[in-house]
Amino acid sequence: MAQVSGSYLIARTLKEERVRHIFFLIGGPIYEIVNNAQDMGIKAIDFRHEQAAAMAAHAYARVTGSPGVTTAASGPGTLNILTGHYNAFIDNAPMVTLGGAGRLSDFGRGGFQEIDQVSAFAPISKAAMRPTDPARYPEMISAAFREATTGRPGPVFVDCMEDVLYAMVDEAAALPPTRPARLARPEADPALVREAISLLSNANKPLLVSGSGVLWSKAWDALREFVDRAGIPFYTTPLSRGVIPEDHELSFPAARSTAMREADVVLIVGTRLNWILDFGKRFSESAKLIQIDIHAAEIGHNRAIDVGLVGDARAVLGQLNAEAARTGMKSKSDSAWVTYVREQNTSREERSKALLNSRQVPIHPLRLCNEIRNFLDRDAILTVDGNEILHFARQSIPTYEPGHRLNSGATGCMGVGLPFAVGAKVARPDKQVLSLHGDGSLGMNIMEIDTAVRHKLPIVVVVSNNEGWFARQEGVRKPGRELGVVRYDKVAESLGGHGEFVEKPEDIRPALERAFKSGLPAIVNVHTDPTARGMSTFSGAKMYAQPMNV
Repeated sequence: MAQVSGSYLIARTLKEERVRHIFFLIGGPIYEIVNNAQDMGIKAIDFRHEQAAAMAAHAYARVTGSPGVTTAASGPGTLNILTGHYNAFIDNAPMVTLGGAGRLSDFGRGGFQEIDQVSAFAPISKAAMRPTDPARYPEMISAAFREATTGRPGPVFVDCMEDVLYAMVDEAAALPPTRPARLARPEADPALVREAISLLSNANKPLLVSGSGVLWSKAWDALREFVDRAGIPFYTTPLSRGVIPEDHELSFPAARSTAMREADVVLIVGTRLNWILDFGKRFSESAKLIQIDIHAAEIGHNRAIDVGLVGDARAVLGQLNAEAARTGMKSKSDSAWVTYVREQNTSREERSKALLNSRQVPIHPLRLCNEIRNFLDRDAILTVDGNEILHFARQSIPTYEPGHRLNSGATGCMGVGLPFAVGAKVARPDKQVLSLHGDGSLGMNIMEIDTAVRHKLPIVVVVSNNEGWFARQEGVRKPGRELGVVRYDKVAESLGGHGEFVEKPEDIRPALERAFKSGLPAIVNVHTDPTARGMSTFSGAKMYAQPMNV
């Protein structure tokens, strides 16, 4: 057969793995990976910064459920991917990073842009590989995808060294990739499933909390079936919002803290007891906990668990549904507990109505959120990035579809909103994509508006422009807080997009309508109240506190 390069074999394997898009910033030595990928029908989306390319690949994985693929030049280029790769690692998102690297033959000699990239990426990767024989690329790239997507998902790093990429090999000599024809979803111990249903059936105040494991296993139908059957209130972690529509009759977002604090039995599905759930302390010490996770080490991490169900979220929820049906489990939807949580939710929603409809100038962020909520399509994809606006948005903008709400999640990483929006629009060009940004966080990756313009991706960025980082507090010094009213709308216009500047609340919706109708990437820059505080104090963290009901 013909002589082919290592780069060709990587691209061929990407195609075999059904990769449709690759996110990158061009440079040596990864030119030919991208060129060959394009020749094979894979669309290449080039960015202005490698960090943003990795973040877009992460969002693409979130929206599609398939691994995002990113690549960059050696040394500084690949190291710029680190933040986005780390964010995917903490999020347990499947991603394959192809890091350009210097020559293997120069390794250890002080070669051009030499750094041990595998050692840099290994602590934040599910696996890190350094192929040294081009004939092994098909086998190892396929293994990277298998590693990224099986068990608990995560990003995989592949070091792509220049002389290995460019080396020629007989195509017939390349080791073939190996893939499972079928893969069973692991189920939990049936005896423990029975115990879990017994606990929930006898509970007076049951609660369900779900996380990203539901998304990665595509378990939302099974989850909704269980919530409907059991009749119990449910909550999700930040990035799994929408797995059940948030206008469901058992969705009570404003009563989240009360429900978690007072529940006597909690079913935790596919999420970790990390800082977002205060390491398990969000629940009463007397509450019985049932935890489903595909990663056994997470069961009982940070807090003792009464029933641990190790397995795939969809498979185990199927078991719970079957056992609930077999035992005739009674719905608690008409219980005093559900009535109480509903009343708490209604009471708290009433308190925010005035601000949601406020006519104040500068505009209150909740009024901005309410205008966005009323404007967006039901199946719109929303990315949110910032500090104050993240907290206001979690209170007021619901999500109805799985994978359609993206924010920084457990890392609290800023700068993700615009790259996430680009990745989401590439994944779902048929959907409305809106990125709600703080003015500070938008500055981090603002040049990706140029990326959206060049690739004709009509996303809309709405800026809650409160003149700086965090809310302004009288008598409180926050060095570096003040940015002034940055005219990001002018930046969009200068790069070939659409720009709007809004100072009155009644002008928000018309500006949104014009932005989406323009068919261009757009920035709607809204001047908001610099003193409006949306922060929550959580576990003593006052600067990057996680919203309490996202």
